[in-house]
Amino acid sequence: METLYFLTDLFLHLDRHLQTLFLEYGTGIYLILFLIIFCETGLVVAPFLPGDSLLFAAGALLAGGAASLESAFGLVILLSIAAILGDGVNYIIGARMGRQILDGGGWRYLNRNHLDRAQHFYEQHGGKTIVLARFLPIIRTFAPFVAGCGKMDYRRFAAYNIIGGIVWVSLFILAGYFFGNLPIVKNNFKIVILAIIFISILPVIIEFAKKRT
Repeated sequence: METLYFLTDLFLHLDRHLQTLFLEYGTGIYLILFLIIFCETGLVVAPFLPGDSLLFAAGALLAGGAASLESAFGLVILLSIAAILGDGVNYIIGARMGRQILDGGGWRYLNRNHLDRAQHFYEQHGGKTIVLARFLPIIRTFAPFVAGCGKMDYRRFAAYNIIGGIVWVSLFILAGYFFGNLPIVKNNFKIVILAIIFISILPVIIEFAKKRT
């Protein structure tokens, strides 16, 4: 229960938590952001970490500190590298150990429903999954693992990985930078974060509704 409360508070008040981390660690916050994005995309056991909302909040934090646009682009480059490396590591784990993990019962330490959903999404969209999944919480964590298990050609995977990582990070950081400190957004940051989460999972909800009809 305490863990659920902590995660809920973390998601809904990312702006305050990031501000606290910045005051405590200064520029060290960039390393923290790098590790969070890397772990969310690179470790199949960490799909619960914030992604879209964290990137948006980070962009808003830069704008609130009157950082230059060049600083925002610098953060885009840094976290794009984290996202690309994360997916790359996840793919390698899936390619080299995925079958052993699943056949050996290691999936018990994963969420089987999440894994099946990512597998279904991959079967529907093929290589484009690596790009599209960037915008779908949970699925983006499992998609590169599934691609590795399926022995997707690495060069093809790498191309989709680079494009998806750059587009995903750029979109949310720059959106936060340009819009995160507008009064209507700043005064309703919790609602904005919830809206980002809802919009992110909306395709999954629609797909689920289609199956039920």
